[in-house]
Amino acid sequence: MGMPEAVHRWTREEVLALPDDGNRYELVNGELLVTPAPRWVHQLGIMALYRRIYPYVTRHRLGQVLVSPADLDLKRGQWVQPDLFVVPPIGGRLPQDWSECGVPILIAEGLSPSTARYVRGVKRTEYLDAGVADYWIVDVDGRVVEHWRPGDERPGMVSTSLEWRPDPSIEPLVIQLPACFAEVWGEG
Repeated sequence: MGMPEAVHRWTREEVLALPDDGNRYELVNGELLVTPAPRWVHQLGIMALYRRIYPYVTRHRLGQVLVSPADLDLKRGQWVQPDLFVVPPIGGRLPQDWSECGVPILIAEGLSPSTARYVRGVKRTEYLDAGVADYWIVDVDGRVVEHWRPGDERPGMVSTSLEWRPDPSIEPLVIQLPACFAEVWGEG
């Protein structure tokens, strides 16, 4: 009987040294996640959300809204590249470098057949364990968003009005998903 093969646990340095070959590399708990470039419609969905989130975050000085590629480690020795994320101010100012970014207050990931295992499993667990307050899994094809928060056993499934309230002292951002998805698909 042979010994089981040891699984290689990747380091952040090894992942950062990989070639720029069009794939997206991420590191979560020593596991190398490799995904191809996102689909066109996936990018349109993320950008439609960005256009709705950015003015709200800016108006309320909640931080900075960014999209991938990124170099986040969630202060846990990881390397993740969320599709869209909001990083809060650090000490009253916006971060000036990836190393200054703490844990995002919102992460949104687009869902596709090639990313579903990672987005719903590995990355969801990592993000919520790291303290991300709101995690959205955006299914552009299904026109629905899975809304996860720490401690949730199941996501909220939202197909109409997606509400985000990162600070209870300000009004929530309400995103009308039918209009958002219609924009993605070039309807109306």
